Amino acid sequence: MANIVPDLIICGLILVSLLVIHFFSDLMRVSLGGYYTQKTLSQLVESQAKEYSWLLKLIVNCFGYSCVFVPGYLIYKYVNRTSYLEKTNQTIIHSAVRMCITGTIHNDSERIDSSQTKTPPGLSSPAASSVSSSIKRTSSQEAVLLTYCFAGLMCSYLTWGVLQEKIMTQEYVNFEGKTSHFKDSQFLVFANRLLAFSIAGICIRMRQEPRHRTPLYKYSFASFSNIMSAWFQYEALKFVNFPTQVLAKSCKIIPVMLMGKFMSRTKYECYEYLTAVMISVGMVFFMTGSAEEKRVSSVTTITGVFLLVMYMVFDSFTTNWQGALFKAYSMSPIQMMCGVNLSSTIFTAASLSMQGGFMDSLTFASEHPKFIFDCIVLSISSTIGQLFIFYTISVFGPVVFTIIMTLRQAAAIMLSCIIYNHSISVLGVFGVLIVFLAIFLRVYCNQRIKAIRSRAEAIRPKLSV
Repeated sequence: MANIVPDLIICGLILVSLLVIHFFSDLMRVSLGGYYTQKTLSQLVESQAKEYSWLLKLIVNCFGYSCVFVPGYLIYKYVNRTSYLEKTNQTIIHSAVRMCITGTIHNDSERIDSSQTKTPPGLSSPAASSVSSSIKRTSSQEAVLLTYCFAGLMCSYLTWGVLQEKIMTQEYVNFEGKTSHFKDSQFLVFANRLLAFSIAGICIRMRQEPRHRTPLYKYSFASFSNIMSAWFQYEALKFVNFPTQVLAKSCKIIPVMLMGKFMSRTKYECYEYLTAVMISVGMVFFMTGSAEEKRVSSVTTITGVFLLVMYMVFDSFTTNWQGALFKAYSMSPIQMMCGVNLSSTIFTAASLSMQGGFMDSLTFASEHPKFIFDCIVLSISSTIGQLFIFYTISVFGPVVFTIIMTLRQAAAIMLSCIIYNHSISVLGVFGVLIVFLAIFLRVYCNQRIKAIRSRAEAIRPKLSV
């Protein structure tokens, strides 16, 4: 009996946490006027004014994520204060807790020694050995492979961009001929992450990846920032057009540089400051030259800019945290993709369940068959795009990948303007050209400096001799 007491305590922590969160969610529902209605919390939030409903939705979403964070934190503190992980009998709960906190299933002494299992960031041991063998390809094979990667990235992400804007901005017609918009962007995040997790899990089984040893809870930070960045990205489409959002993504380097300068005291080259200024100027030209921005209120414009800024902040944190995990643990990109999307699926499922968003979205889907098709294709293109990202970087490196994605952004702006009739003035077009010129200049200067430094390092041993 004493052996099952710790498991009962853990189950009790989960149950009590969920009951308390459910109680506060009911209070929130009552405060929004849901006492005398059968509306879900998600429907009550959507009934608020458009300019401010996103803020309520953000609060409710974070409240839903606490259904995972709060029990997880309490269990983590309980495990650290007791000798729970030292138990000899292996129950399902014990194995699950150990996998989440230490990354191992059995009570063994195996630990990751970064000095012994040091591999290039983003590569597993088999992948590292394959890279070290450096399979030589002919020029024609290299061209075919590059074309394959280019076509895969362009097709998947252009499809994803077009459908993203369609789902969040266009009206769907039901069986009765009535039109309505789909409003719950969190459901789209859930669908994308669920499919990505499933595909990554299948790839891991087929490729027989090495044993996974990263504590699952460490994925939760990147997962939370990942779903928040995706949510801000979808919500921003309600306030700014897609070309503005695409161009804003090019400005992610600016908050990264500011954070590195003031927090890490990182030094940057002159060309990095120059290109950052060019990107900022180009973005200002584009936003002031967009004809659509003149027809919206100042509140809507400020809201759209704020949502884009928050997207860039969370997205920057995601990449930095994933980079830290790659350095600390021996894992492959597919394992990273699987772990982050698993946590994201759990987060979004918990939040949707608390808000009643599942039923609202499924009801909308049952009344609008075209939405089902768009949602499935959106999730598939997003997942395929992630796989092409990992493959392109592993084969051709980050520079080629950056160039391809820059071309993809330019194509996405043109495609969106053609399909959805976005009008951009000459000043806006000039701003777009400045941004993409700055990106290509940054890539070129970065490669030139690396080449100069590598030649200097190669000459230095000869001079010493």
